[in-house]
Formats: sequence, C-alpha cells, structure tokens
Amino acid sequence: MEIFNHRLRLHADPSRVVVRPFHLGWQSNGSGISRSQRLIGVVLEMTEDEASEQLEAVLKDFEARHWQTRRVFMARYDQIAAQHDLDSGKIGDVKRQLIGAYFCLEYSYAAAALMNPSVVAHHDQSGMPKGSQRIVMSLRAVGEGHISSIAFREGIITARRELKLAPEPPFATAADAKNMDEEHPPTGAVRVHRHRDSTLSGTVIFPITDEQSKGLEDLRLVQFTHDDGDVEWLGTYTAYNGSRIQSELMRTRDFRAFDLVPMTGTAARNKGIALFPRKVDGTYMAIGRQDGENLYLLKTNDLTHWDDGDLILKPEHPWEFVQIGNCGAPIELDEGWLLLTHGVGAMRKYSIGAALLDKNDPGKVLGRTQEPILAAADQDREGYVPNVVYTCGAMKHGDMLFMPYGIADSSVGFAFVGIKDLLALM
Repeated sequence: MEIFNHRLRLHADPSRVVVRPFHLGWQSNGSGISRSQRLIGVVLEMTEDEASEQLEAVLKDFEARHWQTRRVFMARYDQIAAQHDLDSGKIGDVKRQLIGAYFCLEYSYAAAALMNPSVVAHHDQSGMPKGSQRIVMSLRAVGEGHISSIAFREGIITARRELKLAPEPPFATAADAKNMDEEHPPTGAVRVHRHRDSTLSGTVIFPITDEQSKGLEDLRLVQFTHDDGDVEWLGTYTAYNGSRIQSELMRTRDFRAFDLVPMTGTAARNKGIALFPRKVDGTYMAIGRQDGENLYLLKTNDLTHWDDGDLILKPEHPWEFVQIGNCGAPIELDEGWLLLTHGVGAMRKYSIGAALLDKNDPGKVLGRTQEPILAAADQDREGYVPNVVYTCGAMKHGDMLFMPYGIADSSVGFAFVGIKDLLALM
C-alpha cells in the first residue's frame, strides 16, 4: 500500500514561550513571614522611582516576547492581592505590575517534545473550495519538568494532498481558567477561555487542577453529533499528577471556551479512551484499553462515566505482541467503523495498524491489518523516545485518510492514506 508522506514536519521549539504563574509556596521562613510575603514587602518598600526602574528593566527583557505583558502582570497581581489581602487602593500601577512580574515566569511549553497529534474538521468551513477542508489539530507539547500541555494548529487540506498550516502568531498565550459557573458543575471541572485577541494556533492549555498538575496528555479529538443534530467537539485525554492517571473529557463548540471535566467509572482510571463520533444503537460508545494489553468496547449512557467493557481485539501479530491500543476516535465509513490501532513489538517498537468494526454492532471485528500501515523507519526512528510512531486521531478526507502522527515523541509528520487500499489489506 502506498502512503503519501507530506514533506512538512513540526518540531519541538524552545522559542515558543508563554508567561505562567510562578509559585513560591506559602511556608514560613522561621520568622513567621512566608517567602511570598517577604517578596511583596520588598517591592512595597521601594520608592516609586526604584519600582519604575525595576519594572522598565523587566519590560525591556520580556515585553517584546509576550502578548500584553503589562496586562498579564496586572492579572497576576490581582491573584496575589486576593491571596494576601493586599490593600490595592494604596498600591500604584507600577508596583502592582512589578509584584505581578515577580510571581510570573517564562515557560517554554514545547522545548522538550512535540508529539501525538489528533485532527478534526474545523468548526468554520466557510469559503472552502470543493475538495478542501479547514482543520483543527491538537498537539501534545512537553516543556520544563516533562509537563505536557495541549497546543493547537489550524490549517487546510486539499483534494491534491496539500497541507497548509496557518502560521503561528509571534506570541503564544495560555488559556485563562475559571471555575465552571453552572449551578451544579461536575466535581473538579474547570472552564478555560482563549484570549479574545489570540488565535487558536497561538493558544496553549496548561494543567490547572491538582489531578492534572504534571500533564494533559494525548488529547483524542472527535467531532460529535448528538441525536438532535447538535454538534460539539469532544476530546478525551489523560490527566497526570505525578503518581496517578485519570481520563478526562474536553468539550467545546467554538474552540474559544473549553470545559475540562473529570470522568468517573472503572474505565476512567486508564489511558486512551477514544469516543465514537455519535451514539450507536442509542448508546455512547468508546474504545479503551483496560488491562494494558487489549482493546475493549465501552458503552454508557453518560459521557463522563465509563465502566469496563467487552474485549474485541487482542495482540495477534509479532509487531503488536507486547500490547495494542487505539489511535483515536473510530472513523465512520460505508463499510463500517475504521479504527486505527497501535501495536508494540520487540525492542518497544511502535507501529500503526487498523481494524474494521461492524457499523451497527461495533463489537464485531470484520477485519484487521496483518502488517503495520506505518512503522518507525530510517530517520523517523530517532528522537526523544526512539522507534515510536503514534497518532491520537485521523480524519476522512474524500477517499483518503489524513493522518498526522508523532515521530519518536519529538516531531510530527503527516500522511495521506487511500481508504480503499487500506481496507484491501484487511
């Protein structure tokens, strides 16, 4: 089977930076005054001229590298003021900004790795010529401390297997987090908003809750159609706190506001749940790996609660003997549900394969590839984690499958695969 690999590659980039909160901790230094209190006091004791001089030095270093730097400092000051009950009426703008600056840091969110993409049709398809689609791609970006965040890129794919990504803006911005304001929000759920003036390609979603503190990993996006025809974009991902993992659900209708909702149930204690793009036989369904080796069909009446399911696929071939897993949401075809899989073989080499599930009863496996459709080879073997190719989701584009994929946990490549050729391998 011929696979067209696009020449474009995306790589980790330490120059992509955002401003994030810098947490000093609130413990006492033995005098009854915390480090944070001491630092605030030092700034408040400065003369106005001293504070202005220090703020200008900070802005000289950082203002050209970030979007609305002064506004970010003021927003951070407001957080600190609330925590320490500061009398803001007696503190001028210069000292407020300087205090905010001392409690911020510059973070290179994709310095270590860029990997594990997923892709869906963009919510805005206006003006697209026939045979072209606007797309939204999610990326797992890894920075200092091996902390994973979610980044995005917008672009266009054409019938001629062309890929055109929208340029990244010069400034990246972190999405703002707020508690969900519903009357009875799900436990632990938060809502994040991208800044009004920022593009999606320049937006990063960082860990917010304690359960997410060490990373938001491997978002699997899907364009979901509800029974009433309403469409929203859903994504399952792994929240990691350094010792525990749990599955969580992202929900959005416009890629401006995102709800991050913890999932419950026995299946939610595992990684890699991939949602079907609609109900099947009146039931929400997903593919998950509950035992570290095999794939299961999960069913529920509640999108945020998933229990154990039924075994449907287990390793059968040498390239997947160690374990198999899904590579994103099942894709609906006339022939059935196309499920991309990954397999792990000898020397922990990752490969991508596929299976076809019955359209009305996805618990029935109609076929699967005997050999990988994509495996680490040549220059694609080298990187942060060698011998890995991995995707968190592809999409149907005409008679082709458009599949972005991670390479050695270090970069992202793009492939176009003929669907008929792929089905013929099963």
